[in-house]
Amino acid sequence: MERAVNELDAIDRKIVAELQRDGRVSNVELAARVHLSAPQCLRRTRALEERGVLRGYGARVEPAALGLGVTAFVSLNIHGGAFDRVRDIEARIRDFPQILECHTVSGDYDYLLKVVARDLKALSQFLTDRVMQIPGVDDVRSMICLEEIKPQAPLPTDG
Repeated sequence: MERAVNELDAIDRKIVAELQRDGRVSNVELAARVHLSAPQCLRRTRALEERGVLRGYGARVEPAALGLGVTAFVSLNIHGGAFDRVRDIEARIRDFPQILECHTVSGDYDYLLKVVARDLKALSQFLTDRVMQIPGVDDVRSMICLEEIKPQAPLPTDG
């Protein structure tokens, strides 16, 4: 992916910025915003998709509208003897829709998860009954999000 990113020219970066701002924009409108013809814009957008620069399109949904009132950041470690099972553990983590993000991190923990739940009781049950039951998962700590200050933002495209 690094090669693809380094090859983005100014117009590609404008296309990426506009699509992050409004993923539903029509190709004709996108072309006008980035000062290209519609066919050129479509060709470039498709090339960005094929190269994996544009990974997909989706709507941002208010969690509370779906009854998800709690967001938590959960740190977890893998038991020292379970490092041969890391890929299995990661696959299990990917299967839980409550886990929105999973990152390997440096420091005191191996992974940092972003988890949503209906309420604190549901979060506790999910962590205790599902996450902590994954063979190889050791230490689990959670931090409850009190307020979202800055929601997921578009990536900077200015290089």
